[in-house]
Amino acid sequence: MTPGPEPDGLGVLRLGDLDRDGALEEAASRVFGHTRAGLLRGAVLGSAALAAALASPNRAIAASSSADVDILNYALVLEYLQASFYTEAELAGALSGKSALADRHLGGVERAHVKAIQGALGSAAVKSPSFDFQGTTEAPRAFLKTAVALEDLAVSAYKGQLPLIRSAQVLAAAVSIHSVEARHAAWMRFLFGLVPAATPFDEALPRQSVTRIVDSTRFITSQPRTTAAAKARFTG
Repeated sequence: MTPGPEPDGLGVLRLGDLDRDGALEEAASRVFGHTRAGLLRGAVLGSAALAAALASPNRAIAASSSADVDILNYALVLEYLQASFYTEAELAGALSGKSALADRHLGGVERAHVKAIQGALGSAAVKSPSFDFQGTTEAPRAFLKTAVALEDLAVSAYKGQLPLIRSAQVLAAAVSIHSVEARHAAWMRFLFGLVPAATPFDEALPRQSVTRIVDSTRFITSQPRTTAAAKARFTG
């Protein structure tokens, strides 16, 4: 099946595009506070390959620098975000067909990421923040658009941190993880009607940019969303 034309002329979809009100970083800071934003400083990791590469987590972490531990904790926060998004969509039951299939698969992968990174970090693992996905898990098109943005961001953010990883074992896992996240991004772009690989080269994003983008969505919040229509919500 050939993908349809790119909706609204969007060749590259960024997570910041989800904020229709054009919220700036300073506005997001008023909502989340600097402590919440601080959770999102580091790099993106994620893939079942992490469990294999960190089969001996204590040894891997012991051999890592404090910077690598910080990277893994940042990865964990972003995996919390993705796992909560896909799980909430699955529980909400608004998806069908290929979108529902993709959601179940990606949700399972992201939940596995969370467990693997938590296992590697042990007591050093940060706790999950609360999430409010603002209805994006309850409508097929909004879900796909958000999934594309989340996966594209993960690829760019992770790539930006690769040169900073010092442990050979963590780096080996990271290289494997990047290809898995890229496949996720291509899959969700295809389902949304975007060209899976829109450009010949992927750009890396520094952690400050990733933090600003995630903050602008207002997905991370001090209070999980609770409404009468949210009986099936999973808020991490």
